[in-house]
Amino acid sequence: MVDSMRLAKRLAGMLSCSRRDAELYILGGWVSVDGRVVEEPQFPVADQVVTLHPEAKLTPVLPVTMLLNQVSDARARQVPRPETRTAEDHTDIHLLKQHFTHLTQYLPLQAGASGLEVYTQDWKIARKLTDDAATLEQEYVVEVTGEMIADGLSVLKRGFSVNGRVQPPAKVSWQSETRLRFALKGVQPDQIRQMCERVGLAVQAMKRIRIGRMAMSRMPLGEWRYLAGYERF
Repeated sequence: MVDSMRLAKRLAGMLSCSRRDAELYILGGWVSVDGRVVEEPQFPVADQVVTLHPEAKLTPVLPVTMLLNQVSDARARQVPRPETRTAEDHTDIHLLKQHFTHLTQYLPLQAGASGLEVYTQDWKIARKLTDDAATLEQEYVVEVTGEMIADGLSVLKRGFSVNGRVQPPAKVSWQSETRLRFALKGVQPDQIRQMCERVGLAVQAMKRIRIGRMAMSRMPLGEWRYLAGYERF
């Protein structure tokens, strides 16, 4: 039997490169073992065929950010997975296993809402979403039932106390007879439901369609895409 060794050591010997460079190639998804891409430098190999992709780039794996169209049912809550990347993703980011580790979700949805969620590994994006949470506008489309009180739309637009905090004025408008559009800053948990109840309305469904400058567009429910390098919240 042929003794096995770590894939990084085998590749370093093949290419006459450093072990660190070999690990970068492997982590970047450029190395195949018997025709199957392997991204673990510690993967044991013996007499298998190890191949480096002809277009391999010797660059570190950069942190990524993912935009997910979340479902409303808490029991069926989604997280980004390799198989649910949307066909609408037009970035040129090469999908890697590393992209699904240490992902953190920021700016949580209102309870019971569906729509745009952000998951990131990037500390710069995380700091942006944390530091600017009070000023970053979020847009929701809300299905409601009931009879709005007189001048209810003006009441919704005014800043008032939610969970003990005075909120900034909101942009609220009717999209249809049963659908309201909310554009809010510094959104608090359960804020939209409380706002609607104060004017005689009951929330039936909510969907977040935008965070700052990032809109969900036509991404299918339960699917996700990468945030492109040029996109900004």
